[in-house]
Amino acid sequence: MNALPEFLRSLAASSGFSLTILFDAYDRTLFLQGIAYTALLSVGSIVGCLLAGALGAYLQFRKVRFGARLTDLYVQVFRNTPPLVQLYFFYFALGPTLSGAFGSAQPVLSNVSWAIVALTLYAGAFNVEIFRAGIEAVPATTLEAAEALGLNRGQAFRRIVLPLALRISLPSLNNNLINLIKTTTNAYAIAVPELLYASSQIWSENLNTFEMMVILLAFYMLVIGLFSWAMGRVERAVAVPGWGR
Repeated sequence: MNALPEFLRSLAASSGFSLTILFDAYDRTLFLQGIAYTALLSVGSIVGCLLAGALGAYLQFRKVRFGARLTDLYVQVFRNTPPLVQLYFFYFALGPTLSGAFGSAQPVLSNVSWAIVALTLYAGAFNVEIFRAGIEAVPATTLEAAEALGLNRGQAFRRIVLPLALRISLPSLNNNLINLIKTTTNAYAIAVPELLYASSQIWSENLNTFEMMVILLAFYMLVIGLFSWAMGRVERAVAVPGWGR
């Protein structure tokens, strides 16, 4: 059981090629903790950005002036500014301001929570546009038929338009969610112990930057590849025969 770790330890001592996460319990725990935080950021922000995108698209669909203008402003702000700047704004500017407003000496939200909020709003702005394009691709006659069957505009949106728009939007949505998972590494900047942060701690202590960078690249290639494959399966499973072909 200990043969491989001992071999890797000897290899590191003799050649300097050091995969410490495979034979050092502390580094392995740090690395696995980084994976857990990356998963938390990814899942939390994916769920949040889908809700934000659907809400924004709904407000634009209803064509209520205030809601539509508010959505346009949101999209312009978060689509036209770098995600790292947004993250810094939330954590270093808005966070302390809110703490002061509530008279609290403690942060209102943790760095992990701020990272999820920033990533959610960033990706949600793109999702609004993706869903809007999908909604506009649904023929107007489909909506008219739904309303003729007695559905009001909200019911027609939830039961008819949104399911069709989601199917049409899946390829673009897939790209945006992949980009979102990669952008979780920005949380490194506010000391969220995600995978890049954990890896940098490991290579700082063991001077094995090359080995850790190779592992990091391989990890993201594997995760993104699996996610892309799964989304492709979903896309094929929900495709409407003859629609968009």
